[in-house]
Amino acid sequence: MSQRQFTANEIKSLQEALGSDLKKANIRLREGEYQFTLAKAIAELQLDLTFPDVKETIRKMSGDKEAGDIQVIRKIQTILKKMEKSNVVRILPKKKPWELQRYMLTSFRFQDAENNIVILAAEQQTKQSEELLQSAIKQQGASLNARNLSLAKVIGLALALIASYITVLWSLIQPAISSVVFIPAFCAAAVTAIALGKALER
Repeated sequence: MSQRQFTANEIKSLQEALGSDLKKANIRLREGEYQFTLAKAIAELQLDLTFPDVKETIRKMSGDKEAGDIQVIRKIQTILKKMEKSNVVRILPKKKPWELQRYMLTSFRFQDAENNIVILAAEQQTKQSEELLQSAIKQQGASLNARNLSLAKVIGLALALIASYITVLWSLIQPAISSVVFIPAFCAAAVTAIALGKALER
């Protein structure tokens, strides 16, 4: 699995979908029909912790050619909108304004409008996805901690550099320059500047 960064809302939504009981859907989910095929395609991608947009969903269902057809895209978007109103899929907020909307299932188990029980993923599949999600959350937390430590180090070095420069300047404006103050401050400024440069490179 590629390193994805999940928002708190995405993590919560994934956990709810993976742990959800049977949900009532006010739409037919009959195998062979578009609604079912769409739900199945989104389920397969979501089990890999992916929130597909309409093009990714069509590509999963029918291939690249269909995914590039604007009429097909509009048709699928209309169906997905109906599925959202029926509480089968959820439309996620866009991360960037120009991106396509992303979709996720609210559950992997539904009772459709005709009272048919529709299971889009086996229990073993959802358990594997839960494990993947927990692993991703841990990795994301470790990465965030590392970034925070790195940022703290940069801020600390920057403050030390400023303090060293101030001490050097203060020493220079005195009537008599004190080598006891000037030389250590100058050396500290040079060493801190090099350390800060290396920290910023990383």
